[in-house]
Amino acid sequence: MKAAAEAQRRLLDLQASDTAIAQLDHKRNTLPETTEARSLQAERARAAEHVIAAETVVSDLEAEQAKAESDLVPVRERLARDERRVNDGSVADPKALQGLLDEIEHLKKRIVDLEDAQLEAMERLEEARAVAEHAVDAKGAIEERMRAVLKVREGKLGEIASERGQREIERDAIAAAVPADLLALYTRVAEKSGGVGAALLRQGRCGGCQLEATSADLNRYRAADDDEVLRCEECNRILVRTSESGL
Repeated sequence: MKAAAEAQRRLLDLQASDTAIAQLDHKRNTLPETTEARSLQAERARAAEHVIAAETVVSDLEAEQAKAESDLVPVRERLARDERRVNDGSVADPKALQGLLDEIEHLKKRIVDLEDAQLEAMERLEEARAVAEHAVDAKGAIEERMRAVLKVREGKLGEIASERGQREIERDAIAAAVPADLLALYTRVAEKSGGVGAALLRQGRCGGCQLEATSADLNRYRAADDDEVLRCEECNRILVRTSESGL
């Protein structure tokens, strides 16, 4: 392929723009805030599970406490009714009266047991509510950290996008000055060579693969016309000659 030496040298500017854009893309894709946000998202998911588990325990204990309270109601009503019968003298039969007194004692013990169970349920409920509150607070703290990290990430992404946009404008201007066939070759080579389509030949060394050219290759480069498009024998990238090439 033939292309004016000046057009070939423009490929170095084009490559510099493409390298800068690739670096910006890499920076965007490897922001530490992105990694941190993903880690916090996983933490938040675990925290949310803890909240659900803690709130489930609270709900179960609330139901247990409500049952303990409801179990007390009929026993207390029965005790009050029996005590009224004893106090108003309506039970005259000694045997029946003794049976009623025995039942009152039994009911009193039953009430004590139920009240103990109710108290225990209340204490466990209080502890469970504290655990649930702590779980909610922990989840909220993680979410607050996430918001802070995402805000920083958003700012950095905005800066990168702005700089990339400017680089794209510069790149388009440079590419417009490169002949279509040379630009097409550069693009094909870049796609196959990790994004580097053109490299400076500096002191006999390819700036792409960093390998020194053999004596035979250097002689061929020296003999080539200025408008001949050279390719590195090792990496196949376009070799651009300048005063630094050592030819």
